[in-house]
Amino acid sequence: MLYAALKTLHVLAIVVWVGGMAFAHFFLRPAVAALEPPARVALMHDVLGRFFAAVLAVVVIVLASGLAMIGITHASGAGGMPWTWTAMTVLGLVMVAIFGHIRFALYRRLQRAVAAKDWPAGGAALAKIRTWVGVNLAIGVAIVVLVGFG
Repeated sequence: MLYAALKTLHVLAIVVWVGGMAFAHFFLRPAVAALEPPARVALMHDVLGRFFAAVLAVVVIVLASGLAMIGITHASGAGGMPWTWTAMTVLGLVMVAIFGHIRFALYRRLQRAVAAKDWPAGGAALAKIRTWVGVNLAIGVAIVVLVGFG
């Protein structure tokens, strides 16, 4: 029962993270491209601030639930982790590191640009965020495919 609850939390957290990246990358960003730079950069700053706060919580849930599921599996004497779990763990940690860079370096650049009303710098920060979100989205989709079908 505990394992099933942990797995549910784990999967739902991944859905929020990967789904949020897909939404932002493929739907929100193209839609706001029609806005003038001050409105576009300010809107993306606000949206990303909310999303990144949620992803911080998601990262904690994913790491805690994943570690707990590995512990339960190990304690049950089921043997070593399947190779897909190892791949998921390594790639997931890469995603966390990339998210850390996005949130604590690139998003701070965006925050400073918005505070200074420096729209070109804000646009440049958003472009870098978009690139790294795209990388993380690709890794997240690869994990889903790997674990779902591997």
